[in-house]
Amino acid sequence: MTTAQLRSRLAEGAITLTVPDPEGMEDLGRRLAGLLRAGDLLVLTGPLGAGKTTLTRGLGEGLEVRGPVTSPTFVLARTHPSLAGGPPLVHVDAYRLSSALELDDLDIDFGGSIVVVEWGAGMLDGVADSWLDVAIERPPSSARVEDSEQLAAAEPRTVTITPHGARWR
Repeated sequence: MTTAQLRSRLAEGAITLTVPDPEGMEDLGRRLAGLLRAGDLLVLTGPLGAGKTTLTRGLGEGLEVRGPVTSPTFVLARTHPSLAGGPPLVHVDAYRLSSALELDDLDIDFGGSIVVVEWGAGMLDGVADSWLDVAIERPPSSARVEDSEQLAAAEPRTVTITPHGARWR
């Protein structure tokens, strides 16, 4: 699906895609990047190892930001300035945050950046009038694969992107 097709489908409502592998997840991120502008917010949900950071890595490539884009788990948020004159990408991991107030304490420039929040469901009320919810699901069989990250990573993911607000209509 091209970026234009993605834009068109999102204007109609939620879309569900099957992403075959990590390379496909990065490619989806690059295509999503073509839709984004300063002030856009993406909320990523999914279990550990689902591909949230992999998707964000693709966003970073598509937005041409300074990288590498890696999980911000231990620093909570990383800002990646644009190398192409666009807005920065702010990558937040809200897993260890307990409230929206702690997220607010990070002093993120939501209006001037493209913000991606992993594990942010329920913490962003009132932050933006429009956003994209991106839910990534692994197949049930991968939950049983504890010793083989490679096998789990190679399994397809189901990605549901749900637009909210006037920006995405």
